[in-house]
Amino acid sequence: MPNNQPVKPNFNAEDIGQIAVGAFALSVPIAFSEEAWRLSASLPTLNLVLVVVLSLAFITLFAYQSVFQANIVKRRRAFFLRVIAAYILTLLVVSIVLLALNKLPLITDPILALKRIILIAMPASMGAIIVDSFDKE
Repeated sequence: MPNNQPVKPNFNAEDIGQIAVGAFALSVPIAFSEEAWRLSASLPTLNLVLVVVLSLAFITLFAYQSVFQANIVKRRRAFFLRVIAAYILTLLVVSIVLLALNKLPLITDPILALKRIILIAMPASMGAIIVDSFDKE
């Protein structure tokens, strides 16, 4: 690889921490919102799928442009791993936040719990990938 090309470090514990902090930072204010709880209850499945697609599309675009600086030719696997890992970690962080707030009815209403997680993960996933990009070369 030429010297002028930035080298993307492997996905490591620091990246996991950055993704978790970014997801937490944007999920907390929204997780406290009764509007988010109500919207997630009334959101049709098709709209929920659209929320997932939009979330993945925007974090993919941001990771491509900012984290990988539009250079994924030899790093496609690392690129897709980072996007998927960021989204999954975001879902986990949002779940923990909602659980802490007693707004994650996994046992009594798992569909509502999933809807809340997905809805709040939309902005939280952007926070996750943005914070993950802060220290990249």
